[in-house]
Amino acid sequence: MIRIKDHKQLPLFDPWHFLSPKRRRMLDESWPGLFREHLLTELPVDKIRPFLREDFGAPSKEIYTLLGVLLFQQAMDLNDAQCVEQLSFNIQWHYALNITEDSDSAKYISEKTLWHWRQVLAENGLDQLIFDKISTKLAGVFNVNIDEQRIDSVHIKSNMRRLGRIGIFTHTISKFLVNLKRHHRDLFDTIDQELINRYGSQKALAAFSLVKPSDSAKTLDQVSTDLFNLIEQFKDQAAVCSMHSYKLMQRVLSEQCDLQTDDAGKVVVKKPKQIPADSLQNPSDPDAAYNGFKGQGYQVQLMESFTRSQNQDQKDQTLNLITHVAVERACAHDANALIPAIETSQQLGLKPKTILADTLYGFDKNQQAAKRNNVEVIAPTAHGNKKDRKRDLTGFTFDSSGRVTRCAAGRSPVKVSYKKKTRRYSAWFNLDHCANCPHLAHCPVQPGKKNYFLRYSDKDQRLAVRRQFESSDEFIETYRWRAGVEAAMSQYDALTGVKRLRVRGYKAVRYCATLKAAGLNILRAAAVAMARKRAKDPAKGQIEPFFMPFPFVKERIYRIFSGLEKILLPTIACDDFYFKSAA
Repeated sequence: MIRIKDHKQLPLFDPWHFLSPKRRRMLDESWPGLFREHLLTELPVDKIRPFLREDFGAPSKEIYTLLGVLLFQQAMDLNDAQCVEQLSFNIQWHYALNITEDSDSAKYISEKTLWHWRQVLAENGLDQLIFDKISTKLAGVFNVNIDEQRIDSVHIKSNMRRLGRIGIFTHTISKFLVNLKRHHRDLFDTIDQELINRYGSQKALAAFSLVKPSDSAKTLDQVSTDLFNLIEQFKDQAAVCSMHSYKLMQRVLSEQCDLQTDDAGKVVVKKPKQIPADSLQNPSDPDAAYNGFKGQGYQVQLMESFTRSQNQDQKDQTLNLITHVAVERACAHDANALIPAIETSQQLGLKPKTILADTLYGFDKNQQAAKRNNVEVIAPTAHGNKKDRKRDLTGFTFDSSGRVTRCAAGRSPVKVSYKKKTRRYSAWFNLDHCANCPHLAHCPVQPGKKNYFLRYSDKDQRLAVRRQFESSDEFIETYRWRAGVEAAMSQYDALTGVKRLRVRGYKAVRYCATLKAAGLNILRAAAVAMARKRAKDPAKGQIEPFFMPFPFVKERIYRIFSGLEKILLPTIACDDFYFKSAA
């Protein structure tokens, strides 16, 4: 039975009256007060209704509390046992979630409940909805300037072991044998005992890690042959073919080996360069992929707002809000992440006017797609291959229509034409001028009978204009703010532990990374709220002695009465007895 508390209804009496003014102020000025006041009611509790009945069954955990606990667990990088402990005894969590009861039903949650609802949220993509709700609300509360944003990716790892090629074969075979023995014991007994002894135990698998480099090729041939033989042995068994572990063996065979066999009847193992980046990295996490620079795992695309300010106080009072988060396999290219980020932020009402990005995001195709969405992408242009460098028009100047007006030597063309069908320009330059030009060796013009010709496309012209802009002081001043996204990545890892997760599989990894980004937004917003409050009233909340102008008197009196306190006033705190609030 579903149970949802109406947190918008104010209580008749203050349920937090037992808190002293100082502790109450600390809660209000930190993340618990921010979450309780602005974000608690934004949690999408209505999306949980389809998974519970309102007229039957035992009462569920209060849904606001449940979603808040799942969010806090990822934001603070806690395991299930630590999460249960924090909900049971941490008054910050109680205050943030507005838990006013002292019962176990209100302040206790089992690890099984955490596991179940974490799976529900991951399977149904509710983690992204929580992030969207929190980001949109914080953008309105803190009046975030979203006109300028920056995007980058960070590599993360799931809770899987890094395996080499031999390890991928052996662990995949071992996984299949375990599942086959569990579900089809009669078929398992038909397997050669020698093969079972080779892969059937952890001790046997450990022997493969001791293989010498000189013997690795021979061992790889052996394990690939064993994998192929197992697939052939059970290819006619429909029950076995439908097993997930059997399909993993087929995947490894297709990715790591050629399906044809040589004259000796052995499977031919592919060369390392022939293995695709999206190949299986570990049978325990089939969704993980490989990146040639960063290794195995996943990557997270983050886009955040920023403001240009040299004043440290102003920077502390400005919220850099993460407006977009997306989890991808490690083999995904950054160039494919820009347009989805713009479209997602537009749906949330957080679309930027300018985006700063790395070279990989700034391909011409992305530039044009972003321009159609009224977004300017500022990113360095790629150097390109030799063919592209031959068409480099950086030294040329163009008019507003894209026609060449002057070359690198300052000469104007004799004639310029444009073909709409092919979208290509042709410029004629004087034959004598070009033949005697000192820049001819590096110029992209081609000789003709009567003139030198320069043929270029719309893309070539756009790249030339961008390269010219990159050498200007305006580009340098603007693009230097992109480096700030690296600080966001560092904070993302230091506060939430996103680079090393406790889960495996794409959905679970996406769930954790998305909620951790939402938690980082909350922690950032709390720090900004505290900075704004201190700037508005620096003296508020500071506790000072009434005899502060005479520090030697304070020290003497404190020493005298602190000794008397142990005898005469055992139940009165010395600080409360001799100090008063300046407020």
